[in-house]
Amino acid sequence: MDHALTNHLPGNTFHAAAAPRFDMYTGIHKALRAFMADTLLRLGRVDVEDADELGAALAQLDALLAELRHHLHNENDFVHTAIEARRPAGASRTAADHVEHQASIADLEDEVRTLRAADPARRALLALRLYRHLALFVAENLEHMQIEETANQATLWALYTDAELAAVHDAILANHTPEQMAVVVRWMARALSPQELTGLCLDARAKLPPEAFAGLFGLIRAELDPARSARLARTLDVAPVPGLVEA
Repeated sequence: MDHALTNHLPGNTFHAAAAPRFDMYTGIHKALRAFMADTLLRLGRVDVEDADELGAALAQLDALLAELRHHLHNENDFVHTAIEARRPAGASRTAADHVEHQASIADLEDEVRTLRAADPARRALLALRLYRHLALFVAENLEHMQIEETANQATLWALYTDAELAAVHDAILANHTPEQMAVVVRWMARALSPQELTGLCLDARAKLPPEAFAGLFGLIRAELDPARSARLARTLDVAPVPGLVEA
């Protein structure tokens, strides 16, 4: 993905119709919820006797844990820092959660390494243990994200203007590599509503150079089923994919 996209991916288009304020949480959290749910499902149904299938499931879990760690660092370094600059200890509850989540990520990574190195006879038991621990971690994250989207969001809106929040969001985006941003965009494409996805694309098209927007749009389209892809192209007045029959 182009670095220009990393610096300009919009963050204020997900709730434009429902909320007048800049919302930096909803889009990325929808993407992470989808990533966690899909990974948990994949790990739960994995055939441990199929080395390729097991390897692919564990590779997706590796990618999820890496993205969650990066997300925690971004929230600590940018969002929590912004809150506590104007309200000391204002992010203490979610900051404490982040410490626990970092430890949980490390524990899960240890379990992945153990499973990869295990004798075939032990893989089923270790895979089930990993699945259950991941399920608990996902449950904790779902509750944690709800707190961020309500309590932390309200705090940010009380302390900062939308322009200031947009600047924080831009700093977070600048802290992504193109590879990290590609992961985020792909899971957003799977997780956002058609209206949210249209809003994201319209805002990006207005801000990005044509070649950067084309890269973003290509990543999004690759994750959509034919009907959703055709609907998005129709809404944006973009040529449909060659050979695609619209629903």
